[in-house]
Amino acid sequence: MSMLENSRRIVVKVGTSTLTHATGALNIRRIGALVRVLSDFKNAGKEIVLVSSGAVSAGVAKVGAARPSTIAEKQAMAAIGQSELMRLYDQLFSLYGHTVAQVLLTRDVLDNPTRRALAENTFESLLSMGCVPIVNENDPVSTDELTKFGGNDILSAYVARVCHADVLINLSDVDGLYDKDPRKHPDATLIDRVDDLSEALMAAAGGAGTERGTGGMEAKLRAATLSTEAGIPMFIMNGHDPDILYRLLDGEHVGTYFTAKKS
Repeated sequence: MSMLENSRRIVVKVGTSTLTHATGALNIRRIGALVRVLSDFKNAGKEIVLVSSGAVSAGVAKVGAARPSTIAEKQAMAAIGQSELMRLYDQLFSLYGHTVAQVLLTRDVLDNPTRRALAENTFESLLSMGCVPIVNENDPVSTDELTKFGGNDILSAYVARVCHADVLINLSDVDGLYDKDPRKHPDATLIDRVDDLSEALMAAAGGAGTERGTGGMEAKLRAATLSTEAGIPMFIMNGHDPDILYRLLDGEHVGTYFTAKKS
């Protein structure tokens, strides 16, 4: 029996590089495929929380601007693109009879016990109503270390903790964690299971992500630490074909599995 079969509440994170074409415009086909699979999971009785990047890229594509270089430009593109992203998710999930809800977070919300409790209550209410919360960092107002998560990899781990998720799935543009950076070393080997995130593994992770995304393997491993320390296992797997989630549901070992720490 697969872990997903036993998991009722699933947080799925999808990055910008997975959601967009090389041009920066939204990859409608892939987003549609992701929504179809997640809707099927909903139909099977799963509760789904989607942490979605892509707002800045959607904003850039919407107005036909160059990639922003200043904080103000990035915030403006995020404000434009977030509505475009949500419009698309709303249309696509509606095709399968599911309702979405937008949740925008900043780090200070979850660091404050009172506001964190309110966020927990909001997620519980939305999930009890059968909604699919779609979460992103509130980029237009998030500018420093007090309010920023440092990317949606980290945000997804916080969301998994706040939602008391059973599992976190990080859909990326890589197959999982390798023993060394596969972009530099063709002989790199995929690690299928991690029980302890050692310093050596962290060092082998490589640096920043792609031009269109802010994350990299280092950020994903930080997210894995946050998630597993809270007792929530995490997967890193390639989101190029969202049907890969069915393989995980069917019990096939896919990507890299980070085991939860026992309390």
